[in-house]
Amino acid sequence: MDSVRILGIDTSLRSTGVGIIEVHGQKMRALAYGRIYNKPKLPHSECLENIYKTISDLIEDHRPDCAAIEGAFFAKNPKTAMVLGQARGAAIAACAVQQLTITEHTPRKVKSSVVGTGTADKSQVARMVMRLLNLKEEPQEDAADALAIAICHHHQLALPEEMQAKTI
Repeated sequence: MDSVRILGIDTSLRSTGVGIIEVHGQKMRALAYGRIYNKPKLPHSECLENIYKTISDLIEDHRPDCAAIEGAFFAKNPKTAMVLGQARGAAIAACAVQQLTITEHTPRKVKSSVVGTGTADKSQVARMVMRLLNLKEEPQEDAADALAIAICHHHQLALPEEMQAKTI
């Protein structure tokens, strides 16, 4: 049986979570995870460049088969929505340039897939990610979310094609 590597991305301008899991049969393991931190004073353009370059390097180093990203939420503040959209664009571009299929999953779907309820809080998600991937400690919040997105995508791959999330 072949294994599949999935890159999960939880975008934010200042702290983008990334995680790559490898699934072989019923076994899942984390290959790499962390966050792309951008200092508060760093100009937006440099933050976007850092997100793009770091994700590109991660893809080159670990060769995932596909990528999954958290779906956009509706922000009350238009500026916040625009900044998040720019960060998502940098992450999506890094994946697209390297020919990765990118699928979007809603936060509710990710939580439901990983924890069992779409209303789970961040600590519940982190604890379940730790258990599912047999990690020694809970990953940092953004990294846990990225790993959860990758796990959710793995669960979606088992569904019939017409029930799977759409690629972007």
